[in-house]
Amino acid sequence: MLKSTYRIILICLSLFTSMGYAQVSTIQNIQGRNIQSLNGKWNYIIDPYENGYYDYRHQPFDQTKTGMGGFFDDREQKDKSELIEYSFNGSPQMNVPGDWNSQAEKLELYEGTVWLRKKFDAKPEKGKKYFIYFGAVNYEAHVYLNGKKLGVHKGGFTAFQFDVTNKLKIGENSVVVKVDNTRKPDEIPTTNTDWWNYGGITRDVYLAEFPDHFISDYKLQLVKGNNNLINFSLRLADATAGQEITLSIPELKLEKKYKTDGEGKIDDEFTWNNLSLWSPENPKLYDANIKSDKENINDKIGFRTIEAKGDSILLNNKSVFLRGISLHDENPLIAGRLRSKGDMRMMLQWAKDMNCNYVRLAHYPHNEDMIRLADEMGLMVWAEVPVYWTINWTNPATYANAKQQLTDLILRDKNRASVVIWSVGNETPLSDARLSFMSNLVETARSLDDTRLIAAALEVHREGNTMVLNDPLGEKIDLVSFNEYAGWYFGGVPSEITKFDFNIKYNKPVVISEFGGDALAGFHADENTRWSEEYQEALYKNQITMLSKIKSLRGITPWILTDFRSPRRQHPIYQNFWNRKGLISETGEKKKAYFVLKNFYNQMQEKYK
Repeated sequence: MLKSTYRIILICLSLFTSMGYAQVSTIQNIQGRNIQSLNGKWNYIIDPYENGYYDYRHQPFDQTKTGMGGFFDDREQKDKSELIEYSFNGSPQMNVPGDWNSQAEKLELYEGTVWLRKKFDAKPEKGKKYFIYFGAVNYEAHVYLNGKKLGVHKGGFTAFQFDVTNKLKIGENSVVVKVDNTRKPDEIPTTNTDWWNYGGITRDVYLAEFPDHFISDYKLQLVKGNNNLINFSLRLADATAGQEITLSIPELKLEKKYKTDGEGKIDDEFTWNNLSLWSPENPKLYDANIKSDKENINDKIGFRTIEAKGDSILLNNKSVFLRGISLHDENPLIAGRLRSKGDMRMMLQWAKDMNCNYVRLAHYPHNEDMIRLADEMGLMVWAEVPVYWTINWTNPATYANAKQQLTDLILRDKNRASVVIWSVGNETPLSDARLSFMSNLVETARSLDDTRLIAAALEVHREGNTMVLNDPLGEKIDLVSFNEYAGWYFGGVPSEITKFDFNIKYNKPVVISEFGGDALAGFHADENTRWSEEYQEALYKNQITMLSKIKSLRGITPWILTDFRSPRRQHPIYQNFWNRKGLISETGEKKKAYFVLKNFYNQMQEKYK
């Protein structure tokens, strides 16, 4: 059975590679390298028929003998007789990073292809390596430099890069990206979601310069279950032996020297006894430096341990209650994705104002800056991949895509102390194929990082007034986490939901990953009137009473911090394309349920001092 499973995984990866979607893992700490920003104004062309990609026989231009003919050629008319039916120079511009839905009215609901073009100057030097790096492009990106295809990436929330060392020109260069945010049944996520499908180059773009034999990856974290044993691992981009590397943390008077082995790697464990451990109460970050003869990389690293023992969650060997809230990567005040660190800090500060020590960043990898801010501000993080609802569980390419997104998330954020949980999915329906798919993702997460908890929002069902959690995936993960919407989607009015109790199969910490109900801010009525603030307030009060029956309850992340946009939510009065389950409205107004949750968290803080 085990051999069969691995054979399936190898076939999946082979198919994924053959389709052109495989990539080298993204470079660790890109912002700590020598980078040139390609952010700013990009010209764009809307292309619903994909005229810029396919010829009239529907054959891709970049697969013809000449490899030319598409919009990626970025041609301009030089002779008055030339026929060119597009022009980037004459096209409008949008901000990158940014989504197109919020930048042009006619693109608000658009799903399809948009071409984006940026011209930039470069001065490539011999003996240096160059990469074009994208923080995220939603969803499928075809990338071209000076008319030549660099490659394809799928996944709307993970970073990727392409080697352009031998493709850059001295002087002006043109990078063109074909972005397609069309929802498809075999993708991750699939066609059916409950968030806005923002298209575009939604995160930073860089031209990064590196020396030969550069450091592509490193990890500096505590070993699982040990508060003073540090693991330091490092990998060069190539298998160069004998490269001298110095690790230093000046504040700790720590300095260690190494040489890479025959595979260009370092792997060491050493004890350091005077660490100040990271926690929400003490979000201590150390300035760490990794240096070679040609590179000098700085990072801010926090050290902490997290583990589940019995029905407890231990942070630095101390029992903790996860006082959480769920968040989307969206600014409720200004349409679109979170645009800057200022936007992200605002959202995290709103969570802290409610006395949260923890956030669930749903339902996909959020911006790396968000995780670094959580490090700085002292918020533990649940980080998730968009294996959401009804995935095509039997398609090898779909699994390979999910595995790649999970791998990229873990490799990117493995040095962030705030990340305490990797989640492999949300509300996925039970089946043998789903269990195999998800179990393989769990194994992948553990193989990449055994120092954090592994979770998923599991399936729960009802038998009378009992909520039953016996999802077999619960055997393989560290937490019992599930979503339940008593008082909104079932169970009657809020006052009736305290009749429910729970039958949970597993002796593990319980973290309720979602509950809640909608309220239109400013609409007031009695507590049995749907959409009113009073209804949501009563729902939260009774949810807390109901959930407090669970002796092993160790955290909650209600749904959700702020109202957010969703095409699924169409009631013209109460929703109007907004999911109104937020505790804060799209104008920043705190609803009555906000104060119920804050009061509960004040009590939990006292209990878990």
